[in-house]
Amino acid sequence: MTPTQRNTAIAAALAALTLGSAAAAEEVLKIGAPLALTGGLADEGHKQELVWKMWTDKVNAAGGIDVGGTKMKVEIVEYDYQTDGKRAGQLAEKLINDDEVDVLMAPFGSGHTKIVAAVAERYQIPLVACVASSTSVYDQGFKYLFGTLAPNSGMTESMVAEFKAKMPDLGTVAIYGRDDVFPKSMATATSESAKAAGLDVVYDELYPVGAIDHSAALSTIKSLAPDWIYMTGYTQDLILGRKQMQDLGIEAPIITMVTGPAYKEFTEGLGELADGVTSSTWWHHATGYTDVAGAWSSTDAFYQDFLEASGGEDPDYVHGSCAAALDVVADAASRAGTIEPVAMRDALAATDMETFYGPIKFGENGMNQGREMPIIQVQGGEIKILYPENIANAEMTFLE
Repeated sequence: MTPTQRNTAIAAALAALTLGSAAAAEEVLKIGAPLALTGGLADEGHKQELVWKMWTDKVNAAGGIDVGGTKMKVEIVEYDYQTDGKRAGQLAEKLINDDEVDVLMAPFGSGHTKIVAAVAERYQIPLVACVASSTSVYDQGFKYLFGTLAPNSGMTESMVAEFKAKMPDLGTVAIYGRDDVFPKSMATATSESAKAAGLDVVYDELYPVGAIDHSAALSTIKSLAPDWIYMTGYTQDLILGRKQMQDLGIEAPIITMVTGPAYKEFTEGLGELADGVTSSTWWHHATGYTDVAGAWSSTDAFYQDFLEASGGEDPDYVHGSCAAALDVVADAASRAGTIEPVAMRDALAATDMETFYGPIKFGENGMNQGREMPIIQVQGGEIKILYPENIANAEMTFLE
């Protein structure tokens, strides 16, 4: 072989190796995830991480996702953004530019999702949010953002209607919300729903993020003696608020905390003091969806796998929504036949599927369509479902 022939052969071999490496790289769907694994939202971040690992292990063990006739394995690249919104945005850029992910998953909460959504929009990378329900996030004109939670408004309207039906003389409500994107939106929606239903909103105020003393506001609420006290915030806010209500001797027939009882950390943190507290949630494992698309063929199949992975703990709506969000990503990739971002975005926009978590169909703003969402109450240390009727397993009890 002449030197020229040898060099040609080497070049051809190197080209083949390069093409082979590129093909191998293309057979992996890379999903980026800025997660709050430390800081104030660490509990929620670890919930996302747990179900994403469950989903990835299950899908990869089955051979991956069929994308255009090629079986693609899934890799999730995650970084801890330490519950710092600015850092979440910076890590989203790192995932796009350095890790070259194909899709992003949003962190916990509407506020941090909004930050990451702006980054995803700038780079035109699809972003799927599984724990952001404030319509203010989706009304920014983002074209690459899609969310699996339904809007807050349907949740508050059904709660007001259900409580009025159960307590016909319900007349007054005090609303006390955290001044943050999601809690504020829930407080606002509840105030609007209550007024529309003819209730008298006797107190409607917000408290700052990081507040550790609610006594002044709660003392005012006590003096107004409302029939219903509605407080929004995150788990530690609500645990503190409930304890301070007890210290101040505040009582009301109905005390609602959103989204407190949806998390085991709330009931564990309060013990008996959690009993009687009501809340609303986007999903409960008692919703028995069967013969559905995705990694799990039914709600019960997901529930059984989760019990094993969590050591016997029940899943909450964060687990359900975030696991289903990856089903949505896989479905979009399969229908698009490619993981090219614009094609993936278009496929996500056309999503219309039923998963173990329930139906997912995105509206024009990228948000999942509204549906009946469970109203729950802590009774005897357990979460009981009050509404809707088809999955209810308890009657509502009053605190006084």
